[in-house]
Amino acid sequence: MKIAVDVMGGDDSPFVVIDGVRLFLEENPEIEFVLVGQERVIKQELEKFQLLNNPRISVKNATQVIEMGESPIKALRQKKSSSISIMMDLAKSNLVDAVLSAGNTGAMVSAATLKLRTLPNIDRPGIATVMPTPYGRNILMDVGAVTDCKSKNLVQFAIMGESIAQLIMDIQNPSIGLLNVGEEESKGSELTKEVFSILKASNLNFYGNVEGSDVFTNTVNVIITDGFTGNTILKASESLAKGIFSVLKREVKKSFLSMAGAFLMKKAFKGTHKQFNHEEYGGALLLGVNGVVIISHGSSTAIAIKNAIKTAVKMVSKNVNSEIIKRMERLNNG
Repeated sequence: MKIAVDVMGGDDSPFVVIDGVRLFLEENPEIEFVLVGQERVIKQELEKFQLLNNPRISVKNATQVIEMGESPIKALRQKKSSSISIMMDLAKSNLVDAVLSAGNTGAMVSAATLKLRTLPNIDRPGIATVMPTPYGRNILMDVGAVTDCKSKNLVQFAIMGESIAQLIMDIQNPSIGLLNVGEEESKGSELTKEVFSILKASNLNFYGNVEGSDVFTNTVNVIITDGFTGNTILKASESLAKGIFSVLKREVKKSFLSMAGAFLMKKAFKGTHKQFNHEEYGGALLLGVNGVVIISHGSSTAIAIKNAIKTAVKMVSKNVNSEIIKRMERLNNG
């Protein structure tokens, strides 16, 4: 199996990205990597990590980088030699089995859609992310790819989310909820009412409507919404988590007794941090395109990159896209 990694993407690239590859190779030496980016910079970093002559690593030169603030479509047109564009070309030519980047999300979505195309019966791809909760983890989809959803998009997200929950998270019969302003079938917009009707009549394990308060509970395994709402929830929850841990650290340092108590609760704090730490699941999944595409957080650490690679490997191994195609065919055939 061979994975292409955008070494130029992310806040602390290329160091963090290559360090993540190193961590993964220490545990899984059989996977091969194509590191895409400025060749000179990559080789300098590989030498620092004593990976320059590693037979599992090859380098693909990319002379341009799509920055975080650039317009995705404009950047892809003007920067045909960017690391993201070249990486997608490798996937399109079946030279790699998966691609991963912590760079510009919009550029990743646009490049994957234009170059890899969508799977049969999928109109637009969506981004699925894992939401940590006190009870485990839920899937939230979409979190930014499609802000102006039609009913068919949300139904397709339900199929894709179910597939990920079952194949990647090992949930046998994942339940699906439609994010709404109330639990009753009559609540919501015309769009959510239409989607509710379609999902209710399907063979999916459809729970019904769920509210914002259900995002961090064990009410359902998969929560479906449009990209605007999903992205807002994701960013707000990340900000809240950081704020809580920041306040906790500040309060602990206020007195000797607080610090002593914190020392005694060190194990509990570590467990809590791990439960809600986005590094544990590494990256979001761009589903619905003809390839395996992982989009990591811009602030990803080496551990997050390592775990994102693990997810990519599992998606390839489980043939997730083939399963999505089968389930879409079953849905369309009634």
